[in-house]
Amino acid sequence: MKKRLTIDISAVILTGGTSKGFPDDKGTMLLDNKVLIRHVFDIVNALVDEVIIVTNTQERADRYAKFLPKTVKFTIDNQQTTNVVGEVIAGFEAAQGKYALLLSYDAPFVNKNLAQFLIDLAMGKTAAVSRTPDNEIEPLCAVYQTKTVLEIAKQTVIDEGVMTADLWAIVEKLRGVRYISMSVIKQIDPELHSFFSINTPLEFKRATLWLQRKQKPPGKHQKKQLPFY
Repeated sequence: MKKRLTIDISAVILTGGTSKGFPDDKGTMLLDNKVLIRHVFDIVNALVDEVIIVTNTQERADRYAKFLPKTVKFTIDNQQTTNVVGEVIAGFEAAQGKYALLLSYDAPFVNKNLAQFLIDLAMGKTAAVSRTPDNEIEPLCAVYQTKTVLEIAKQTVIDEGVMTADLWAIVEKLRGVRYISMSVIKQIDPELHSFFSINTPLEFKRATLWLQRKQKPPGKHQKKQLPFY
């Protein structure tokens, strides 16, 4: 896809949390011969006008920059908290796009068609967010009107404090959100792999096995793939 001259869509990739239980920073661990953070970048790069990665230190930004093109922008969440809202604020402040596709660096199976679908549905709305039958929302792998969400997130931090501000609550404060049911999402991503994130070494192994089995040619003796859920 040819990049537009103006910046309409940004991808904001959050790298918060820890790599506890992993021998190294999981963002640079090899998953199918490619570092984890590169998987997410490669999926969305052609869909957006800029890619912004939010880290908590310059050291991590420099580490990730070795595996990514020079066009990638980095921004630091100087609040040094584990709260995703602080990361969102840092990322959306740096974003130049009218809309921002919000992703996590440890979600390597985001469906490219789903990402484009969410971008398209967000146009003219404050957000396009997936929602389960139980009305639980998925605030990541979602698209937001950048300035609107940034203002509400900042006000929420003022009112509640950065440690207690909640991204789910921020989404609920938005007006004009286009919620997409999981039944619709499954038409594009039947196994909901887009919402699978690698938080433990066991999940990393499962992701590796899934990729290995996916690449094998189908055959009548091939074992059934391990489900994510």
